[in-house]
Amino acid sequence: MDSPATFSTLSTLAALTGFAFVTSITPGPNNLMLLASGTHFGWRRSLPHLAGISFGFAVMLAAVGLGLGEVFQRWPALHDGLKWASLAYLLYLAFKIATAAPPSAHGLVAGQGRPMGFGAAALFQVVNPKAWAMALTAVTAYSDLGTPALIAVFVAVNLPCCGSWALLGEQMRRWLHRPRALRAFNWAAAALMVVSVLPVLQS
Repeated sequence: MDSPATFSTLSTLAALTGFAFVTSITPGPNNLMLLASGTHFGWRRSLPHLAGISFGFAVMLAAVGLGLGEVFQRWPALHDGLKWASLAYLLYLAFKIATAAPPSAHGLVAGQGRPMGFGAAALFQVVNPKAWAMALTAVTAYSDLGTPALIAVFVAVNLPCCGSWALLGEQMRRWLHRPRALRAFNWAAAALMVVSVLPVLQS
């Protein structure tokens, strides 16, 4: 028979898994960028982007677990400055997505030639408001499990959830072969990326 402590740990772990799933599968800058990447470059070429997201968020969780969240509590102006810098960069990325050229015959974006790489995707988490909100909430609410457990759960849940967006983008290519349809998709993805972070920025 399981002890009360074991049952409590399993319950907390289940709750964390649910939190990781909901926050990882719902629209946000990472997922919408992967959707656009899958559409323009395909799922396989978007894998370094996906891996960079997972790695960057794991590092963020570790940093918050080591006390970075307390720094934001002590100096709220630093947190506010990061939020506005994040918004400015997200607006820039949204513009780049909205104005992306149609894929060529080889599935590359004209004038760009490659999707976001591992390092760029990892560093992007620093200016991703949703990622900060996820990390701060997870460390605050599920600290009893320990940071290594938080990282393990999020990596296990985040990879398939975010990867499904890149796969969806690849599947959508069959309906977006016309330049007009692709431009409409690009503008919609860019708008959704901005809208998805507005509640976080207002918190």
